[in-house]
Amino acid sequence: MTDEELVTLSKNGNESAENELLEKYKDLVVKISRSYFIIGGELEDIVQEGMIGLYKAIKNYDSSKSASFKTFAIMCVKHQIQTAIKKANTKKNMTLSNSVSLQSFSEKNDEEDFLPMNLIFQVSPDEKVISRENYKDLILKIKNILSKKEYEVLKFYLRGYSYKEIAKILGLNEKSIDNSLSRIKNKIKNLKIDNT
Repeated sequence: MTDEELVTLSKNGNESAENELLEKYKDLVVKISRSYFIIGGELEDIVQEGMIGLYKAIKNYDSSKSASFKTFAIMCVKHQIQTAIKKANTKKNMTLSNSVSLQSFSEKNDEEDFLPMNLIFQVSPDEKVISRENYKDLILKIKNILSKKEYEVLKFYLRGYSYKEIAKILGLNEKSIDNSLSRIKNKIKNLKIDNT
């Protein structure tokens, strides 16, 4: 059955069709979720938001439109994640929890540019200049609180490498990568930045 046929069945109350679509697109949701990073947050939180977006796509897809279900689903997943990130960023006096989209890397692509510049909020051109300066400060602060190994692990993780791939590249085991990422999250969670 096509995705569109499964959506129709799901809208008519067929739970197995809905479950089939949720299962079919779960890996895609995880892949999209890895493109976003909330300092102090967990990947699982982002995946959960992405799954909510997928569920909304199933419920709201209109086959009379020109977009395929997959295209519509991707848009809904990204929108749900970005909305959740924006809400998380509205809290006052918080520790560093600026969301960063990992889909748009800076042009230089040197060692200090492993974090992309595309911040998920609407900002003016003046604010973008300030954001670039804050970005440089953020990289320095992160580099200063992490060990050399942790910094390397973080760079590869934010570029979308799996634990297995990072372990192979750095000559470590997967458990070591997992432990490093846990330490990194704890260190960054407590990192403070100026929001002025």
